[in-house]
Amino acid sequence: MKKVICCVIMAVSMFFCACGNCTAGNNGETEITKEKIDGNKQVKFGYALGSDVGRNLKKQNFDFDSNAFIAGFKAAFTGTESKMTEEEIGTALQEFQTEMIAKFAEERQKKAAENKEAGEKFLAENKTKEGVKTTESGLQYIVEKEGEGESPAAEDIVEVHYRGTLLDGTEFDSSYKRNEPAKFPLNRVIKGWTEGVQLMKKGAKYKFFIPSELAYGEGGAGEHIGPNSTLIFEVELLSFEKPQKQEESK
Repeated sequence: MKKVICCVIMAVSMFFCACGNCTAGNNGETEITKEKIDGNKQVKFGYALGSDVGRNLKKQNFDFDSNAFIAGFKAAFTGTESKMTEEEIGTALQEFQTEMIAKFAEERQKKAAENKEAGEKFLAENKTKEGVKTTESGLQYIVEKEGEGESPAAEDIVEVHYRGTLLDGTEFDSSYKRNEPAKFPLNRVIKGWTEGVQLMKKGAKYKFFIPSELAYGEGGAGEHIGPNSTLIFEVELLSFEKPQKQEESK
């Protein structure tokens, strides 16, 4: 959180420097028009940076008075008298950080509960559909294409093509789009994958519906996979092999 706040302050500071051309005590006209943006590279850069910072602040839902921020920035940058002591500034920043951490935690808990409920509802309905099989762990899958031969063990290294989506259809990963299959030890991925791919044979293609507890759980992953997200994967098992055993030391 502290890192996020520092990044925001630095980014906004860069914005004001760009707009004011980093000239202390700039008392010129502050209205930004389309003509000024098109006719002045520094104004264009400043406006673009300000828009980008504004979007990020809105996305992060930071709660502070922007006019007060500008006043504090100008006072510090121009060396004029501050309305707050250094001690008061430090205390206020700590309070701000504490409040934002609590707010983010509350929002995350709310999102986790919503995702959990949505996932449970989806899986309850999905398991009644034709062709859907459910394992003891709660993993659901559809066999889209059967393979041949044996199935991999958890310790095996598998080569797969796959596509992962959220319940709303948002695609968060795809080896197909990268045009390059993935290769990894099967026991080094989420539980739903480790269990599910062991059901497959070479050449098979399955569709997995993975409950959050068999995926990334409350922690989520990356930008798109939120806490307690149920995931859908289309997986094609291309090949697998036994891991190479290290030679015993003599």
